[in-house]
Amino acid sequence: MNVTEKLLSMQDTEYKAFHSRLMPTVDENRIIGIRIPVLRNFAKELSSDEAKAFIQSLPHACYEENNLHAFLIERIGGYGECMKAVNAFLPFVDNWATCDSLRPKVFKKHLPELLEQIKIWINSDHVYTVRFGLEMLMCYYLDGAFRPEYLTLATSVKSEEYYVNMMLAWFFATALAKQYEAALPFIENNTLDKWTHNKTIQKAVESYRITTEQKEYLKKLKRN
Repeated sequence: MNVTEKLLSMQDTEYKAFHSRLMPTVDENRIIGIRIPVLRNFAKELSSDEAKAFIQSLPHACYEENNLHAFLIERIGGYGECMKAVNAFLPFVDNWATCDSLRPKVFKKHLPELLEQIKIWINSDHVYTVRFGLEMLMCYYLDGAFRPEYLTLATSVKSEEYYVNMMLAWFFATALAKQYEAALPFIENNTLDKWTHNKTIQKAVESYRITTEQKEYLKKLKRN
């Protein structure tokens, strides 16, 4: 069996029905129905030759093929090779789940280079490339590598796309959890558009990493 045939043999029809409802941008007929842990294990089982051939076989027909592609990219050990694979793949990403599944392990060892690539991604015309750029900024630059200007960099993203603004809200809610004093002025000064502002507060209030006192103050900053 080839890779696609193996994927079809793993189908869970009940999971397909459930997961399809979470993926409004993906045609249900393109969803096989495979749980993420099963798919990740399958990625580990592929031989290096199978993995390389699959990564070069864009575009894919099925949603799970794209997720498998993301999981295989994560396993690439060289930064240059990994970044080349990411940039080849991003134009084909068509949903939030595939986008959010892609977190290459090698990136955290190359933060200066990655930051320059993030600046390119967040200026893309492709929704999920912008979302991915914001996600990488959130994942790798709000802890030890944090600088206040990264918050300003995120606010440079101006979009009417739901999946971009949802990630922007997620970014600032995470920033409030990890860098509260630096992130708070962006909420106090209404830097974000109204929807993203209020969604940020909602996500922050739902976070266990933010104190009760901080949550009560943030609630007062919600815009009507």
